[in-house]
Amino acid sequence: MNAVVLVVDTVADLVTYLVNNSDALVKLTIEHIDIIALSIGIAVPIGVITGAAITANDRLATIVIWLAGIMMTIPSIALFGLLIPIFGIGDPPVVVALVMYSQLPIIRNTYVGLQQVDPAAIEAGRGLGMSRLQRLRHVQFPIALPVIMAGVRNAVVILIGIAAIGAYIGAGGLGRPIFDGIRDAYTSQIVVATIVLSALALLVDYVLGVVEQFLRLRNGEDIDRTLPTRLVQGVLE
Repeated sequence: MNAVVLVVDTVADLVTYLVNNSDALVKLTIEHIDIIALSIGIAVPIGVITGAAITANDRLATIVIWLAGIMMTIPSIALFGLLIPIFGIGDPPVVVALVMYSQLPIIRNTYVGLQQVDPAAIEAGRGLGMSRLQRLRHVQFPIALPVIMAGVRNAVVILIGIAAIGAYIGAGGLGRPIFDGIRDAYTSQIVVATIVLSALALLVDYVLGVVEQFLRLRNGEDIDRTLPTRLVQGVLE
């Protein structure tokens, strides 16, 4: 009986906190999305250009992807600490760190996607007199786009979690109520903010997954016939 009462009280506390702080949570969610959007907006061009550039040299590709992997192993707090003397505290060092963390999935997927393009398609472009850049733009990138999108999707989901840690150095977003709750031992605040953060990650992953399936359908690839992809297929047809 005591366990039931405890659960009911806990749920009531969570609902009360959510209702009383809904406006603040919405504002923090928007801040979180802004940080992610800025970071991924910078990271995608860098990662895609790098991934495309290394397709001509397998040895260079191995080195670049290895270096990008090394960046992923650096603890976020340590990287933030290294960036603070240069960029100060707040959003700037967090954005720089997020750009660095996102490079591995974007570079790797761009490289793999371009490498997997059917050589016959590339030869057809060459036969039409296309230059290497023209073949990349008009032949290889459209075919590789679903794989590249999968890398962007993975990067965004990773960044949503890492960005929350940025609150430790004064950045905005959903990390603030989590760290404030830890400081104040306010369990309801920690749990609600964590749920909102998790929901954001799941929603973004879902939406980008639908975009990825859309790109695969556009390329004539077979996909899982889930409801979202059936809806996408209906739009295309």
